[in-house]
Formats: sequence, C-alpha cells, structure tokens
Amino acid sequence: MVVTMKIVSWNVNGIRACAKKGLQDFLAHEKPDIFCVQETKAHLEQVDDAIKNLGYKKALWSSAIRKGYSGVATFSNRDWLTETTHFEIKKYEDEGRTVITDFGPFVLYNIYFPNGGSGDVRHQFKQEFLAELNKHLAKTYKSGKQVVVVGDYNVAHKEVDVYDPIRLSKESGFLPEERVWFDEFLKIGFLDTFRLIHPNVKDKYTWWNYRELARISNRGWRIDYICVTRELAPLVRDAKIHDEVEGSDHCPVSLILDLK
Repeated sequence: MVVTMKIVSWNVNGIRACAKKGLQDFLAHEKPDIFCVQETKAHLEQVDDAIKNLGYKKALWSSAIRKGYSGVATFSNRDWLTETTHFEIKKYEDEGRTVITDFGPFVLYNIYFPNGGSGDVRHQFKQEFLAELNKHLAKTYKSGKQVVVVGDYNVAHKEVDVYDPIRLSKESGFLPEERVWFDEFLKIGFLDTFRLIHPNVKDKYTWWNYRELARISNRGWRIDYICVTRELAPLVRDAKIHDEVEGSDHCPVSLILDLK
C-alpha cells in the first residue's frame, strides 16, 4: 500500500501578518499533510486560536525568547512518534530555530537557519550553527534514521540559485564557505528534492528583497529547501516552488512523497 504525503514549508515572515494575506486560503487550496513555517515572530499567547493550530490535529511551536523574532512551528494531520524543539545546543533553542518530529518513516527537521548578514558576530554564530547542525544530522543518519530537512536555509547553493552570482558572492547567504557547507551537508547523504525533479530549471527562486522590489523583476535567491536522505529519493513524486504565492518575502516550497 502506498500512502501519499504532502509536506509544505514556508518562511511566512510573521505568521500573524501572513494570516491577513491569505495563509488559510493557501492551506485550503494545497491541503498539506504537514505544514512547516519559519519566522513566526510570535509566541503562542500572542496569536488567535485559529492560528495556534491552523486547523491541524497537532502543532508544535518553538519561539525565541526575544519576542517578535525568529520562531518555527510544525503542523500535522499525521501522528508523530517523538518531538523536540532543539538539537542539543541551548543557544539555538533560545532563538526558536528548530522543531524536530519523528514520523516513523523519517525524522522531520523544520529549521530557520540564522542570517549572518548583520556583522561579524552573527556571521560567526551562523557558521557555528551550520557546523553543529551537520554533526547532528550525520549522527542521526548514521543511527539508521531517514531524514527530511525543510526550512529557510539562508544559504543558496549553486550559481543558478541566485539572480547575480558574481555580485552576490560576497554577500551573506552566498559566501564561498557557506556554499562549501552546503556541499558537505549533501555529502552526509542528502539530496535537494527540487533539483532531483527539476535538474535544469533556471530562474526559480524562493526569496526576494522587499526593499529592492526584487520580486517584480524576479531578482531572487533560492534559499528555501526540502532535502531528504538518499534512501527517500525513490519515494519523491514531486517537488515545487510556489513562486506565484504571495503573503511573504519568501514563497512556499513543497514535496510529495509516496510512502510504502
């Protein structure tokens, strides 16, 4: 028996703001079994009841200590076996960076990766996060678990993933060391599901700078990903970038798995 599962990930850039811009309409249309959001910018007590679970059977939020900052949440109509909001290092949990849920066939990591663009301190914080995450994921994978990593990676991998690779090669998110990190991440045993399905597609991005009105001319970055361990690759039926969907400076990305 094959069970189809749709996973959608979206950096909503404020879940309360996105809820006023068609979030529930998008969910009603796409009907994801699992919906992962990043940059909620909210604590549970700050949101309306309808947003707390968005109509899903289960919801797990991880909010930053600092209000109005960061935060992730995972919503699901499928039962998960275990749940946690961190991967062993408290300073990342304090920023509401991760929600980890074990669905049985795979462990789902919903992650809002740090942005290192504000200066040397945050750049170093981001590099430490990336290194620690790879150690953790390698350990999980070696334990025999299949893994799905969704979220705003805040790193574009290849030149095709940014609108101007030469100019942007000196900007946080497309620095040489960050692209090397992405290479090492894939070497653990991961595959980029969008490139698995669409290996030669160009000009598909997931984030556009609001201040530069970059979406109008599609001057974007592909920094939102759904990556899976290689054993899950045969189960990937489709992967999409929903760049027609507005409501945030990011657009949603999705994955459909045919689980046996």
